[in-house]
Amino acid sequence: MDPKEKSSSEQEGTRERGLVYTWQAGSCSLTPESLPGWSGKTVLQAALGTHHGILLSDGGEVYSFGKLPWKAGLEDTRISCPVLEKALSGQRVLSVAAGSFHNGAVTENGGVYMWGENSSGQCAVAGQAAVPEPNPVSISDSETSPLLPIKILQLACGEEHTLALSLSREIWAWGSGCQLGLITTTFPVTKPQKVEHLAGRVVLQIACGAYHSLALVQCLPNQDMKPIPERCNHCSQLLITMTDKEDHVIISDNHCCPLGVVLADSQAENHISPSLETPDGKSATCSQDEDCQKALGEEQALRGTEYDEASVCSNSDGQEDSGISSPGHPLVMDKMASKQHAVVLSDPLSDESGEKQISTELDQQSQEEELVACLPGPTGPGTSALNSLVVSCASAVGVRVAATYEALSLKKVINFYGTTPGDAASPSSGGSPGPDGPKESREEQVKLESMQGKKSSSLVDIREEESEGACRRLSLPGLLSQVSPRLLRKVGRAKMRTVALTPTYSGEADALLPSLRTEVWSWGKGKAGQLGHGDVLPRLQPLCVKSLDGKEVIHVSAGGHHSMALTAKSQVYSWGSNTCGQLCHSNSPTTVPRLAKVNSDQNVWHIVAGPDYSLFLVDGEDFQPLLYYSGQGERKEGDVSFENGSSKSPTLLLSCSKLGYISSVAAGGTNCLALVDKNIMGYIASLHELASTERQFYTKLSAIKSQVLRPLLGLDNLGTVSAIQLLQEMASMFSKLCYLTGQHGASLTSFLQGSKEAKNLAVVKHSSLLLESYTEYCTSLTNFLVMGGFALLSKPAMDFLSKNPALLQDLSETNEEAQPLVEVLNTLFFLPVRRLQSYSRVLLKLATCFEVTSPEYQSLQDSSSCYESLAVHLGRKRKEAEYTLSFWKTFPGKMTDSLRKPERRLICESSNRGMSLQHAGRFSVNWFILFNDALVHAQFSTHHIFSLSTLWVEPVSEESGNTNGLRITTPEEQFILISSTPQEKTKWLRAISQAVDQALKGTTDLPPYVSSGNLQRQEPPISRSAKYTFYKDPRLKDATYNGRWLSGKPHGRGVLKWPDGRMYSGMFRNGLEDGHGEYKVPNKMLNKSDHYVGYWKEGKMCGQGVYSYATGEVYEGSFQDNMRHRHGLLRSGKLTSSSPSMFIGQWVMDKKTGYGVFDDITRGEKYMGMWQDDLCQGNGVVVTQFGLYYEGAFNSNKMMGTGVLLSEDDTVYEGEFSDNWTLNGKGTLALPNGDYIEGTFSGEWGSGIKITGTYFKPSLYDHEKDRPKALRKLGVLAVPADEKWKAVFEECWHQLGCEHPGQGDRWKAWDNIAVALTTNRRQHKDSPELLSRSHAQTLESLEFIPQHVGAFTLEKYENIKKYLIKACDTPLHPLGKLVETLVAVYRMTYVGVGANRRLLQEAVREIKSYLKRIFQLIRFLFPDLPEEGSTIPPLVTETKGRRSFCSGKSDSRPESPEPGYVVTSSGLLLPVLLPRLYPPLFMLYALDNEREEDVYWECVLRLNKQPDVALLSFLGVQMKFWPTTVPVLGENKK
Repeated sequence: MDPKEKSSSEQEGTRERGLVYTWQAGSCSLTPESLPGWSGKTVLQAALGTHHGILLSDGGEVYSFGKLPWKAGLEDTRISCPVLEKALSGQRVLSVAAGSFHNGAVTENGGVYMWGENSSGQCAVAGQAAVPEPNPVSISDSETSPLLPIKILQLACGEEHTLALSLSREIWAWGSGCQLGLITTTFPVTKPQKVEHLAGRVVLQIACGAYHSLALVQCLPNQDMKPIPERCNHCSQLLITMTDKEDHVIISDNHCCPLGVVLADSQAENHISPSLETPDGKSATCSQDEDCQKALGEEQALRGTEYDEASVCSNSDGQEDSGISSPGHPLVMDKMASKQHAVVLSDPLSDESGEKQISTELDQQSQEEELVACLPGPTGPGTSALNSLVVSCASAVGVRVAATYEALSLKKVINFYGTTPGDAASPSSGGSPGPDGPKESREEQVKLESMQGKKSSSLVDIREEESEGACRRLSLPGLLSQVSPRLLRKVGRAKMRTVALTPTYSGEADALLPSLRTEVWSWGKGKAGQLGHGDVLPRLQPLCVKSLDGKEVIHVSAGGHHSMALTAKSQVYSWGSNTCGQLCHSNSPTTVPRLAKVNSDQNVWHIVAGPDYSLFLVDGEDFQPLLYYSGQGERKEGDVSFENGSSKSPTLLLSCSKLGYISSVAAGGTNCLALVDKNIMGYIASLHELASTERQFYTKLSAIKSQVLRPLLGLDNLGTVSAIQLLQEMASMFSKLCYLTGQHGASLTSFLQGSKEAKNLAVVKHSSLLLESYTEYCTSLTNFLVMGGFALLSKPAMDFLSKNPALLQDLSETNEEAQPLVEVLNTLFFLPVRRLQSYSRVLLKLATCFEVTSPEYQSLQDSSSCYESLAVHLGRKRKEAEYTLSFWKTFPGKMTDSLRKPERRLICESSNRGMSLQHAGRFSVNWFILFNDALVHAQFSTHHIFSLSTLWVEPVSEESGNTNGLRITTPEEQFILISSTPQEKTKWLRAISQAVDQALKGTTDLPPYVSSGNLQRQEPPISRSAKYTFYKDPRLKDATYNGRWLSGKPHGRGVLKWPDGRMYSGMFRNGLEDGHGEYKVPNKMLNKSDHYVGYWKEGKMCGQGVYSYATGEVYEGSFQDNMRHRHGLLRSGKLTSSSPSMFIGQWVMDKKTGYGVFDDITRGEKYMGMWQDDLCQGNGVVVTQFGLYYEGAFNSNKMMGTGVLLSEDDTVYEGEFSDNWTLNGKGTLALPNGDYIEGTFSGEWGSGIKITGTYFKPSLYDHEKDRPKALRKLGVLAVPADEKWKAVFEECWHQLGCEHPGQGDRWKAWDNIAVALTTNRRQHKDSPELLSRSHAQTLESLEFIPQHVGAFTLEKYENIKKYLIKACDTPLHPLGKLVETLVAVYRMTYVGVGANRRLLQEAVREIKSYLKRIFQLIRFLFPDLPEEGSTIPPLVTETKGRRSFCSGKSDSRPESPEPGYVVTSSGLLLPVLLPRLYPPLFMLYALDNEREEDVYWECVLRLNKQPDVALLSFLGVQMKFWPTTVPVLGENKK
């Protein structure tokens, strides 16, 4: 039951819960009695049949009492003491249901058990008249395979049928009769079947009458509304018809589907159950058939008639009063949902009694309630089909018709909205005969209602019908002049503003709490009008009861021949048979729901419909429920209230109400039963108080919404657009809160009928929903207040509110007569906030019913303090808003407009001269105003706003002489405020600090229950994230920065955007770009952007980076002061572009200067040499793709001076050059055969050269020593290997912290390596590419520096070697970066055109130079590493003590010392370098030895042609080793 059982004080209390009392229905001298012999177990639920009852105990056990004829041996006996249903032991039952003569139970795991009378298959067993013991019923969905068992939540039982509501909110039915809602004529149905008509809808509750069924269904969210079909789903007739009369066109949706009616003959043929004796002794089958035949006849008679507009209008006098309107959807006209929507509203008849008038007014309030306060014409998702029809009709009849259609819609809208509450109540009240009227008139009324309700029998989806709403039927008269221009203007203007006061579909609240957006669907027999469709026809399938749309029904109950619905506003609607007065209104039966009058306060919270009476639980004075009875009763002498054997107005059953706190009642046959709780320690009383006050509070909020808020929104002159927006926002938040309160009230009502465990209270369990709603509402309300909303409202509202001052006073609970309207409205709209304190108070009361140590006490206590603290917080918010409002009233007008914002609140201001600006002029006026989001510095006519998120405040140190000064720092200004007193200084310092802190948290509206810590920070953080737009700084003017700040300067990661499109995203330090960042500069000419990614220092590009130019060039390398500096690679153009080229080498201040390699891809040339100011200057080598090789001097990009030129065929020229490939001056030309010419040459190589000189033909003896002369000199005029790539090595030294190679502090170098590794790793973490696992492991192992101090051993050498291999594996290490760059430049030089055999020596020299220079770096890091060529002595101890593993004896090696290990740069570094440099180097070797290779292969091929014997003899193999037989052409020969 409740964890409370554990606490000793509650032990006896649990026995005082769920006590059972029964009495005879309708008896005057009523004394409720407890069941004899009942042991006093707590009963959670009870259900009554005609002559029996069943009880469900808190242990999940089921007991039966009364007449149980289905049990063997108990056919005639009446059992007064409940007996346990043993067949259910071992199952925990959660709910029970009883029909007239059968029962059902639902177990914990969703299973269903049925037992009792089964003549109509109501127990889902075939061919058995009765089921004596509870029998499991299998319910499974045949559409799924494999068959899935369906879990059930709730059961409902009627006379001959049973309904089950599944966990997925669908209905399953079995038994007999049209009340099953199944598409079948074969009865009984013994296998449970799904009611397909409601499949896919969310059914909230089901109820069974004797022969009819009700379902409470959640409305579809608006976006799910389907397009309207043109034809009926069932009979394929057109749903909307158009009749062309002479002077007008009638458009009607007066479609009646025959399939909505039970067909009499099929019913008679197929109804095979034996006729069951009803309690009255009549045959049920026969009555059922009569019912159906009669219904069919009536239906046919109706279908034969075609009404036109006039006849409908004449009927409007006889329309039902109250309760039949359908205002749930914006387009449905208020009083006309259950008949054709006539435009004419007839005057009320004067013979109506006063009492009737009151009841309609009461209901009027509830109907007005849900009307949506938007005033557009009838447009919406639903009208499209009708509109398109009108358009087609216009083309047929002429344009005039369309105009009149519009006029008519306007008129209808005006009629619809223009009715004042007084008028709207009246049209329908006249004409319906009073209770004493003659019988004929009553029958006529039923007939009339059935005509009005005729269209309801169509089976089209109810939402579709509803959305056609106000356009039920349009008769289009021809005169537009009927609508006055003023009305047209009024309606046209009203269209501007629409705010829906029915809150939008809120999924979360609807999932956790009962939904109020509900519809009631009914089906089955309707002979007494119990289906509520305005007729007496039966229905085969569920159909929506239109007039209950928007009434917020939360519970339905079905009796013998009547039905009732309970709404969230504690009102009851009833319809059906009223023979005994069971409907609580006039004696005539009613076929559409009407408001029942139970008592004067209308605070009903539980209803039960019996066979011919009704029971109502109503809130009493002290929250103790009162029980009212209406219906069949005994006649007492002289008792006026009982007439014709029925009570006219409900009777209060005092003896029942005195039993204690009734939690629920049940009715069946002539018996009634109540479950009563005794109020131990006030727990039950507090629960009832909470539920009752919540329901009253909802009624109050609804009244405010309908009687104040809605009319206000309808007014015209509400001021500016922004004011209207704020009002709309406030109204929709109010509406949301109102709806949530209604849901909460409904959840408390159902909570009272359950086990009442404190932990399941919604106010505790879902407190966040309530708290958030209150916070949101209060925020929108205070925003409205700050902008002077109530003052704006009071003027237009004066007219309509002054007519009814009592209404406002009553709603706002104020007693003072002469309070100004602004104050009253203010009080009225802040009224809901008071509710929080009552939540807190009641929860505290509940908590005191538990032990202090219990978890219930703790959770109730916590929730209570949450509500309390929110109430205090919202009170503070209101005070702040009122203080701000009074400030704006006194503030000079010009500035108000620009500074006044809804969310802005005043914290403090310096009008009392408490704060002044330091060094301000004598006559200057400086006024400081602190808001919750900005500090405003106002002067005579100007003001400046400093955003709080980028404002820093600190007290000025006392040494500077300003004892009461505050230094204010903003990104672009800094000033000192001087306060008049130390107290003032402290006040301002605290106020600004707290305001800045709140602005940074961005949670000014979050109440204390959300904040993580209770202690507020005294000072806001110096480092913070914020957004700011610069307005002064020339470099950053109008740029917006969003990111981290430190004391007024951007510092940390951030994004800076300029209005011209430039953007920097990355790290900042002290206001400048510093660290890794990305920069984009748009190039308007090319319509592309320059893009830089890399490192910055003090606002400039500095360090490694990649710059992609808009022109297509890409530079990768080093920068300094925004310029390319040190080593870098520049790619120009793609291979396909006009001049693709590539340069890699040294840069100085944006110019190519130093050694570099330039690959001109277009010309097929590669230059390797020195540069100066972007020009080739100094020594260099050029190779071309045609095999030419030049080395020598260059000047201004030209070959000028001495040089050597080799062609592919080894012709060599050595001498003077004047231009590219142009010989000019003295020189020597050596030919491949050894001849050479000395003299003067002029002309371009390859196109004829003029020679003046001597030709030498060397003799045989000179040949050897002279010929290689030119070739021996190759490389002399090239750049020495050690001069190459100096910038790359310098950069590495620079990274280690050395200005020059080898000069610097070694430990500082190691620190720099560690810093480089960690920053690079951090950089990688932020980048999208993740490090591979092996890479991460390498980085981790590099965190340890190998031991190298002290005597150097081979082990240390090996460790250093391992460290180097790992360091060179990752580019994040300076050495790894160096190796990576060297490999890149080497490949760039010697690949492609650079793969020239003449370059082999150069390439080898370059690798040796690398080794030498890297070795120098390593010796700097490991100074104890011996010099090149030194020996590491082996450890002597190792040789002496070495023992053999197997024998344990000393090794028998000679004792001579082993030679040491020689340290060389090659041995240490080639394992790292060579694998990476091997491909280009191998290529050069192969090219250089190409001729020898050719000769070798030629020999191999020639030898290959020789026979084996010749080869053996050529190789000089001795004869004795030759084979004895040699295969020759496949034959072995000796």
